[in-house]
Amino acid sequence: MTFERLLFAAAVPFEAARHISVLPEGHRSRQLHGHSFTAKVRAELPNQWGPFPGDEIDQLRTLLARAVTPLDYQLLNATVARPTDENLARWLRAQLDVPGVETIGIQSTVHQGVDLDATEHAHSWRRYILQSAHKLPNVPEGHKCGRMHGHGFEIILHAGQDRESQQPLGIDYDRIDALWMPIHQELDHACLNDVPGIENPTSEMIAAWVWKRLKPEFPELSWVTVYETAECGAHYDGHRYRIWKDLTLDSAWH
Repeated sequence: MTFERLLFAAAVPFEAARHISVLPEGHRSRQLHGHSFTAKVRAELPNQWGPFPGDEIDQLRTLLARAVTPLDYQLLNATVARPTDENLARWLRAQLDVPGVETIGIQSTVHQGVDLDATEHAHSWRRYILQSAHKLPNVPEGHKCGRMHGHGFEIILHAGQDRESQQPLGIDYDRIDALWMPIHQELDHACLNDVPGIENPTSEMIAAWVWKRLKPEFPELSWVTVYETAECGAHYDGHRYRIWKDLTLDSAWH
């Protein structure tokens, strides 16, 4: 039996400064620095929750903006003792008066952020870019992807941590960078068909290959996402693949 669920999403930007004192001495983020943050929320809202049908997203964004206001153009340490992305997400969840919240997200740069789910499980993520060539050997004859071509691949590494963890920092982005670097050197500006283990370099096979390389050294890894283009890609979590392709249409309504 299939159950349909409708989730509403909203995002609000804010500008703020912070320093993270729990980082090691000499770490650049121990110093005062600033970000253009984005706060995000997804929620399964009750029927007739908004002022009128169709206004749910605007109402959700209004409430998110109200919750974010104390952080905008402020020193975050004055409000949140350790203003990591994860702790900001936890603080925001406590302020946001919205039913059915599924996830709260804080994105601190284009390439990193944290999503906090309904069970207080934090999912940190870090995005990397590869410029690589490949061809797909198993597509039908004449298929365009059977010819050698290139992509600006995006690889997103997701790492999970429960609230009960004893680590004060959560997931350190610099640690993820260090683990990723050898893989980047192997895949970037390379023909992926020549890399042992991904002779059939589809998005899902690349995701599985990255997972197998990283998981032994990075047990917090929860899934790997590969964007082959902005419209298609795959997730792999060590057990299952999720493969997608975005389709669009233009139509009128009233």
